[in-house]
Amino acid sequence: MDLHSRIKLEIAARRDDLIALTQDLIRIPTLNPPGRHYHQICDYLGERLLQQGFEIKLIRAHDSPGDSETYPRWNLVARREGRGAGECVHFNSHHDVVEVGHGWTRDPFGGEVEGDRIYGRGACDMKGGLAASVIAAEAFIAACPDHRGAIEISATADEETGGYGGVAYLAQQGYFSPERVQHVIIPEPLHKDQICLGHRGVWWAEIETHGRIAHGSMPFLGDSAVRHMGAVLAEMEETLFPLLLTKHTAMPVIPEGARQSTLNINSIHGGEAEQEPGYTGLPAPVVPDRCRIVIDRRFLIEEQIDEVKAEITALMERVKARRESFTYEIRDLFEVQPSMTEKDAPVVRSTAAAIEAVLGREARYVVSPGTYDQKHIDRIGRLKNCIAYGPGELALAHQPDEWVGITDMEDSAKVMALVLAELLAP
Repeated sequence: MDLHSRIKLEIAARRDDLIALTQDLIRIPTLNPPGRHYHQICDYLGERLLQQGFEIKLIRAHDSPGDSETYPRWNLVARREGRGAGECVHFNSHHDVVEVGHGWTRDPFGGEVEGDRIYGRGACDMKGGLAASVIAAEAFIAACPDHRGAIEISATADEETGGYGGVAYLAQQGYFSPERVQHVIIPEPLHKDQICLGHRGVWWAEIETHGRIAHGSMPFLGDSAVRHMGAVLAEMEETLFPLLLTKHTAMPVIPEGARQSTLNINSIHGGEAEQEPGYTGLPAPVVPDRCRIVIDRRFLIEEQIDEVKAEITALMERVKARRESFTYEIRDLFEVQPSMTEKDAPVVRSTAAAIEAVLGREARYVVSPGTYDQKHIDRIGRLKNCIAYGPGELALAHQPDEWVGITDMEDSAKVMALVLAELLAP
């Protein structure tokens, strides 16, 4: 029996283990924010991988955003050296999940199985992918114990809030340098027949308009920052949103609507602060002297970040020219450049071949509408040979009754294990 057949049999035999592992991971409520149970999930995975011959490191991202003694940012990096010289294949998954939200009909942390699905917060994004990568590595090791090179598996913090306490920190410490790691697969939920080559860029900024406080019965003695912001929003509707609809990319971004530039107004705050729940008093009668919005601008690989920012500045200046006493500030929050791995990169070719071998059809190539941890591996780690590939439907991420397909996880595990065979078999 050839290696590919042995690997597929090993994974099929581990189906129940794959289900149980995914359930166990879901049942650890690694909510971010604030960052709960990070050490617990890293310790759980570390104990398992230690039995498979991996060297285990638990790494705290000291002083990273969100790190504290109450909520320390813990990461796991597990490495198994082969019996001969070769390259390193690294599977990176984030272990944090977003808030539960409303609308669930099942226990969000129950790991309930129904039919071919496992339900729970993080099932799709991305504990199912994490479990699939572990099973893939274990099955490959069983089928090919004398492999060369090295296999790494990481479970990292805070991807849902930028990844700065996870992959960014590890990249800064050299864990993703091309000298140490040569191939990276991130099992994000992009579906089992799709290879995600990268993502659009993002610029988050805060825009503040200024006014002058006064008594609400005499607003003519003040200057309403909220009305100024209303003019800004009107200008966006009139000129900026139509402009963004004209910008298109050649990147295979999914879904189709994300092949344009987009802008989301993430939040708006102006005037008197909202009171705590249960407060029964009335608002104070004042003219608001500050109003802020946070914008989330997603841009294309064909755009330059300086041009993206200049569009907003020009918009604000147009409003200023029409409104007496109008002043404003724009504050950068963070920015990420677009990233896209070439189709002929080694990890792309190997994954495409594995998809065809497992599923009997050619892989599709996509780009994510939002960023994920490839941004840090690319920009900080300087490692270009990186993709996202994993089980699950992207549209289910962050939704109530989130689920991942068991057969999809099994098929994805087979694909990932065949990539190991292609790159590390002697």
